[in-house]
Amino acid sequence: MPYLPAFRTIACNILLADDDTDDCQLFTDALHELNKPFRLTCEPNGERLMKFLNEAKELPDIIFLDLNMPRKNGFECLSEIKKNELLCHLPVVIISTSFDKKTIDLLYQNGANYYLRKPNDFPALKRLIDKAVTLVSQKNSQPPLEEYVLSC
Repeated sequence: MPYLPAFRTIACNILLADDDTDDCQLFTDALHELNKPFRLTCEPNGERLMKFLNEAKELPDIIFLDLNMPRKNGFECLSEIKKNELLCHLPVVIISTSFDKKTIDLLYQNGANYYLRKPNDFPALKRLIDKAVTLVSQKNSQPPLEEYVLSC
């Protein structure tokens, strides 16, 4: 049976892996303004992300994964997550400012559920986070490539 994230009325358990503290704060503020119940965990690098996932008593419902992080980047983390039998079912949304087609295609091939292009304005970020969480909660599988990139 396929894994469907447990989006509860209590809280959606979200994990954000991003080394930029300003981006983490904007992400947190966006979630608060969406006025939906959530629990957010932030990890500042790929090593800490993987340690958290491998030791977690409760796995997140969705992972938002930045590509450019120190120690272990988003590509490496995505690969490890999708190769791990206990983690491979976790929905992963890549969040990045990059819009390189080859990179996006490679991440799609490696199993990322969605690619969210970081917008330059806060209201757009809020809409895209809401859209990503909604899409993952409705269906935890990769969409067709033409629906994979979320941007404004």
